[in-house]
Amino acid sequence: QVQLVESGGGLVQAGGSLRLSCAASGRTFSNYAMGWFRQAPGKEREFVAAISAGSTYYTDSVKGRFTISRENAKNTVYLQMNSLKPEDTAVYYCAASKTSASQLLRRPGIYDPWGQGTQVTVSS
Repeated sequence: QVQLVESGGGLVQAGGSLRLSCAASGRTFSNYAMGWFRQAPGKEREFVAAISAGSTYYTDSVKGRFTISRENAKNTVYLQMNSLKPEDTAVYYCAASKTSASQLLRRPGIYDPWGQGTQVTVSS
């Protein structure tokens, strides 16, 4: 049973940086694809980034600013967010998936379990 615990959210000024962490339990953690999603008020949950089989994937709006990484020894996935913009404001969720096919990683339906979410607020 994989469980995810998120941390690192908070309030930051536009142009600043923030690092989110997602600590996962489970012996098979390294076999999971890991994703980050976000949901802003009034909007659907949106794919942000994923890491699977050593490759990383990003939505266009964060490419070049966000970096997803994995530290297997600590069972932790990170989302480093630089050059933050007000439109990045959202609740951010990490999630794990046993499905690693790259063409499916943007789909929320393949992920289970999910973290509880952490609020990121970027002021202008």
